[in-house]
Order: sequence, then C-alpha cells, then structure tokens
Amino acid sequence: MELRRWNEPEPCCDPEWEAAYERFETPPQEHEKFLARLRRLGADRWPRDLEVVDIFCGRGGGLMAWESLGFTRLEGVDLSESLLSRYRGPAQLYVGDCRRMAFADESRDVICVQGGLHHLSLLPDDLDAVVGEVRRVLRPNGRFVVVEPWLTPFLRTVHELCKQSLARRASSRIEALDCMIRREERTYFQWLARPGEIRAALSRGFDTSREAVAWGKFYWVGTKRPQA
Repeated sequence: MELRRWNEPEPCCDPEWEAAYERFETPPQEHEKFLARLRRLGADRWPRDLEVVDIFCGRGGGLMAWESLGFTRLEGVDLSESLLSRYRGPAQLYVGDCRRMAFADESRDVICVQGGLHHLSLLPDDLDAVVGEVRRVLRPNGRFVVVEPWLTPFLRTVHELCKQSLARRASSRIEALDCMIRREERTYFQWLARPGEIRAALSRGFDTSREAVAWGKFYWVGTKRPQA
C-alpha cells in the first residue's frame, strides 16, 4: 500500500528505540498481543463494516489484529515512515501527526491507539490535542479505544527487573524493554505519573463504556458524547 503524507511532521524517530522495539517481540507476537487486547475490549463483537483508524500504529501489528477480527475498512497513522514501511497488508497508511489529522469531520467510526499516547511530549496539552482530533473525526457514537502503560505493582516489578544487569543478560526482551524505556524516559514516566490528568483528558467529550487496569496496562473505550 502506498504511503500518503499529510504534512511534513517534525523529526521524531529514534533509531535506537526502533531497533529495541524490533528486538522486543516479533511481528507475530505483537499481532497476538494486540488481538487479545481487542477481544478483551469487546471489539470482536462490533460490526465488521466500521471504519477503523489505528493511530501511532508503528509497523502495523494493531492493524493486523483488526484484520484478523474481520475488519476491512482500515487505516493507520504514524510519524515513523521506517516503521510504516514494515507493514504488509491492505490498510491505507499515512505519515502524519495525530495531533493534526487530515481526516474529515465525523468521517470514521473507531479510532484506536495501543501504546502511542505515552510518547507525547507535553501533558496535558498534546493529549488534549489528540483527544480533540479524535472527537472531531469520529462520527456520533464513535468509539475511541486506548491501551497504554499504567503504573501497577506488576509494572513496578518489571521496572526493577530492567535495572538488573543479570536480568538484561538473561532475557533479550527485558534488555530491549530497558532500552526503550531509557530512550523515552521523560515522556514515559511523565505519562505514568499523571493518571488523574489522563483520565480527565479522555473523559472530555467521551462517555466511558469500558475501563480496566491489569498487568501494567490501562484499557479504555470511550463513546463520543453528543454535542451539548
């Protein structure tokens, strides 16, 4: 699928982070992980003709998960052209900034992000910008699906493991995760430190239909609230 560009986004890609991301798990492993998350959130029971956009989609593991569930009207957005180029599938891809999306007003049914919002530089400003764009693009009663890191006891344990040189040597996944966390340290820990602000930002314009916290992850589905 041809990549389309909305604009000339700011340079953002860190080759070391992307290399660690590639080491952390294989595309099939990532696909299965994303598929399990979507099923947990009930997406496998939604109509298959919905128009779905996966934002911060990286190399397209989330898109492949939507495809596995039978969804065919798919699009993906990411700032990294190098990650997008690894995707092999039918979805239309865009190189662009999710704070300024080029989709028409009320033109999509579902917007999903799995592990992208914690890369935002400024909280709450950048998050408010993304949420505002998502609300603008979604049709009435459209769904916003979010899966992001969350500071649970499990995640604290993972962080401690990442600090241990023996654990890093014993596990390539722990080594890769440690590298990713160090490369995105400022935004990652900024995100984990502000759960109240994050929930407040997501709730602006959305009614929560599903929410759960488990195994270091925040699972949330919001339905676009009608205009007052």
